[in-house]
Amino acid sequence: MTVPVAHADHDWELGRRVRVAGGEVAYDVLGEGPAVVLTHGTPSWSYLWRNLATELAVTHTVYVWDLLGYGDSTLDPGVTPSIALHAATLAELAEYWSRRRPVLVGHDIGAGTVLRAHLLHGVPTRGLALLDAAVLTPWVTPVAVHMQTHLDAYRTMPVHVFGEVIAAHLRTATHQPLAPAAEQAYLCRFAAEAGRQRYLDQVAGFCEEDTRDVAAALGEISVPTLVAWGEHDAWLPVETADELSEAIPRSHRVVIPDAGHFLTEDAPVATVAALQTFLERLL
Repeated sequence: MTVPVAHADHDWELGRRVRVAGGEVAYDVLGEGPAVVLTHGTPSWSYLWRNLATELAVTHTVYVWDLLGYGDSTLDPGVTPSIALHAATLAELAEYWSRRRPVLVGHDIGAGTVLRAHLLHGVPTRGLALLDAAVLTPWVTPVAVHMQTHLDAYRTMPVHVFGEVIAAHLRTATHQPLAPAAEQAYLCRFAAEAGRQRYLDQVAGFCEEDTRDVAAALGEISVPTLVAWGEHDAWLPVETADELSEAIPRSHRVVIPDAGHFLTEDAPVATVAALQTFLERLL
């Protein structure tokens, strides 16, 4: 078992690297037992899972990774991050890890990623957990749409002004204010000129076409599925959880009280409990 090591400004860093088509993935493996793969969304990285991963690792082998172009994973020149790319990468990782039918857990576009990996790439799984899932359209937020429409303006905006824009947007991801250290752990990935371009490259890759075929195939899911949502999600309304759950056979919906879109930040204990209960049913 390896444990993520300390960083200068936060307490989470993935220690392993593997080359894949499109770049290099940072990942790590914690614990022992049935396999669980955690896939984060945007604008986050594997840091989002830090509390949940260590708790689940008590009873499971937990695979945690950064999407290409996020966290410590890097893109090859000319490659654009997208749900389509992330799903293909997850399929490649699942083969590399050689774990039989891991449970796939995804948050935000990470949920779209795990669904696409399972439904279109045939990644086998014992169960799916979809948290505040970016799957049903529209899932690209108005802020992201504005950025996509005016990418040139944002790419030339003074860096300090752009930093204030994304900091303000990040604050709407949670129902409760983020702790200063946690806020810094997210924002530091988008600092300076390189960070701004990384953020905007991520936004440029948001494409709802990547999930239309996934949404059309939801009725084909045959494994137990958890749909968990923050009660006060300001990005993807909680009513979406009902629509998504109704579309997936054998799904169970859970609403996490006092939580926003980043439910693992607002309510880590309740989120871990919901996932542990779901995982216990799969044993």
